[in-house]
Amino acid sequence: MRQFAVRAALVAVLMLAVLSNLAASSAQPAQVRTELLRAGLDALVLATAVPGAQLVVTADGGETQINSGVGDLATGDAFPDASQVRIASNTKTFVATVVLQLVGEGRVELDAPIERYLPGVVRDPGGDGNRITVRNLLQHTSGIPDYLTRLNPDSVEALQRYQTADQLIRLGLDAPARFAPGSEVGYSNTDYLLAGKLIEQVTGQPVGVEVTKRILMPLALRDTYWPAFPRETVIRGPHPRGYQYYNVTRFDITDIDPSWGLADGALVSTGADLNRFFTALLTGGLLAPAELAEMQRTIPSFDVPLADGIGLGLFHRTNACGADIWSHGGAMEGTFVFGGYTSARSITISLNQLPPLYGLGYEAAMEGLVDAAFCG
Repeated sequence: MRQFAVRAALVAVLMLAVLSNLAASSAQPAQVRTELLRAGLDALVLATAVPGAQLVVTADGGETQINSGVGDLATGDAFPDASQVRIASNTKTFVATVVLQLVGEGRVELDAPIERYLPGVVRDPGGDGNRITVRNLLQHTSGIPDYLTRLNPDSVEALQRYQTADQLIRLGLDAPARFAPGSEVGYSNTDYLLAGKLIEQVTGQPVGVEVTKRILMPLALRDTYWPAFPRETVIRGPHPRGYQYYNVTRFDITDIDPSWGLADGALVSTGADLNRFFTALLTGGLLAPAELAEMQRTIPSFDVPLADGIGLGLFHRTNACGADIWSHGGAMEGTFVFGGYTSARSITISLNQLPPLYGLGYEAAMEGLVDAAFCG
């Protein structure tokens, strides 16, 4: 514990220096600011004790990629260019976008009870489908328990014990509801398994097919895909190795898919593709104005790191320069992907390991690195 506390303190000092230098150099050439971002990424890799990271900034019609650490501990190689990674819960923003497209088509009502679309599925003790709305699912205000808190994947073998979406939904719903629908915010992966089932019920197609047809193909996100699990667990394109600690041993779990192809975290993507997706979303390329406004209508949240408000599959915060930053983020065994997005500039950072003791002072460093890309 003390080792990671020292790392966290060190990165706080380093990030303060990075941000101070950035403010002082805002009128200097872009190369100087790139070096400051590189220093910030190096500091983050050091503090989080992960093997490596890749940062991609998209702005002003150009793209900047920065690597730090290693993408493969066995060879010492860096992250490959345009690395594909499992983006984990960033998938939820894609799923929420499809639900809102269905709202725009008049096929789903945001404030209708989920019982209308999934009759008999959501029932006590975990929640009442007659009281929980579609909006509650997308905004994590359903009160339905998170199945992950009951799953406890504490070994490599546990990651490979596949369970279906229906089994995991039942696992979540078999626990008592956390709160009355709409009364609080409580992040729950179960909410998005249900959102995925809603899409399938309304469209008659698998959720991955709908995401591909409605988002990936129109935006030409050629390096983003929904894996055909369980037949497909190896990442298709160039990618770093993914690692995870169990007890004190670090395992290479690159070719294990911890998301099991499910709607709460299935997608594989690149930093550039994620930037393109969020830019299109925020500029109205995927949703009509009314649905985008609903997605960005936030309520306060203290349940989500790096966010002061939560919308529908989107998190919001006001950054150090006063800009409105939108994001989601994704964390699971072998990967951690976060960033910040506006209509004009986007940044995605991918780590090839979930940081040990995640949360021990790392949020400020992550927030500072994103701000460094925007405040320049």
